[in-house]
Amino acid sequence: MAWNTNLRWRLPLTCLLLQVVMVILFGVFVRYDFDADAHWWTERKHKNLSEMENEFYYRYPSFQDVHVMVFVGFGFLMTFLQRYGFSAVGFNFLLAAFGIQWALLMQGWFHFLEDRYIVVGVENLINADFCVASVCVAFGAVLGKVSPIQLLIMTFFQVTLFAVNEFILLNLLKVKDAGGSMTIHTFGAYFGLTVTRILYRQQPRAEQGETEFCVPVGPLCHDCFNSAISYHGDSQHRAAINTYCSLAACVLTSVAVSSALHKKGKLDMVHIQNATLAGGVAVGTAAEMMLMPYGALIIGFICGIISTLGFVYLTPFLESRLHIQDTCGINNLHGIPGIIGGIVGAVTAASASLEVYGKEGLVHSFDFQGFKRDWTARTQGKFQIYGLLVTLAMALMGGIIVGLILRLPFWGQPSDENCFEDAVYWEMPEGNSTVYIPEDPTFKPSGPSVPSVPMVSPLPMASSVPLVP
Repeated sequence: MAWNTNLRWRLPLTCLLLQVVMVILFGVFVRYDFDADAHWWTERKHKNLSEMENEFYYRYPSFQDVHVMVFVGFGFLMTFLQRYGFSAVGFNFLLAAFGIQWALLMQGWFHFLEDRYIVVGVENLINADFCVASVCVAFGAVLGKVSPIQLLIMTFFQVTLFAVNEFILLNLLKVKDAGGSMTIHTFGAYFGLTVTRILYRQQPRAEQGETEFCVPVGPLCHDCFNSAISYHGDSQHRAAINTYCSLAACVLTSVAVSSALHKKGKLDMVHIQNATLAGGVAVGTAAEMMLMPYGALIIGFICGIISTLGFVYLTPFLESRLHIQDTCGINNLHGIPGIIGGIVGAVTAASASLEVYGKEGLVHSFDFQGFKRDWTARTQGKFQIYGLLVTLAMALMGGIIVGLILRLPFWGQPSDENCFEDAVYWEMPEGNSTVYIPEDPTFKPSGPSVPSVPMVSPLPMASSVPLVP
């Protein structure tokens, strides 16, 4: 097969076409939310409201934190690959910019449609960032092995499937998932793992950078990530506390297990920058429930152990036995903790009682009104499990379909020997070391006869897993 990675016309046309379509769709469907509309000034004078009562001042700080998670937490923490830093940051930036626009439309049609118009406010931006966070999770599985055109296509389909899955869970099954353990992390992880399995190829392993000194950004704003769209007041307050406690406990157990698994008791920075976040992922579904601080600590304690063990043992097993190449170890940070979070949410919901919540608190926390008026806590718990199963089914089925689409040979994907190389798609400064092999589209060698050029000698798998929030 001939590998042609020259994207001179394909990438510009794809980006311009997608953006023109976004402009047209926004012009037809999207309008400002009332709090962002100029007519709010009239309402303010009529009801004697202060400027601080505008939704912007309440939601924007949370939006900032979520936005940092998407563009900094995911983007810059994927730069652990020595010759793939430009692509890690640049492609994350590209897919997030397109994904946010498409998510505003898809989620708007499902949740914010008023008189045929999608009304957009700060809360829409937060939800769009949540959607894109799921895409960034999936990106971690295929990092280094796909072209920017493939990423745009994957983003288009994944955002669409995410919006459908979110609508089923939140609107039809009435699942509670404040921090997105199911809708964001579980869906993104197993969608990405399925795609990377379909795209499996024999390739050399990625070479890490010479240093991995970097601040773990995730814990700095993960509590706001889980509480960003919770109800005002006690629910949001609990979500921040539960996430904070779970993350703190997760750090200690991750450090303990990382040291215990090294024959000289040394720490692995990959574990410290990744496994320490698993507690925040796992507490997401139950974040606004009455989990109690000690319950959050227990979740963080368990997830720190499981996630670190996954980086050391499970990731190499998945690659060698099942041919699932998980570049960033998203199964350990997002997949398994996401499933744990879904189960914890179901158990916590099923255990809810009047003694713990009070009558009004129980109704408010689980929306036991309308057609849910006759629901019990156990009924809510059952539907939480149904939501987890639906999410897994959507992720696996969607990943198979999208993976097969991305396998088509004309998307400009790199050849096996040029995976994890910035020079394939980026203009590199002179003097940078590279083993990039120029690909001549007029030269068509047979696939099996192309010799593999190893970039580095094989590295232990636990050391070649990236930094994902």
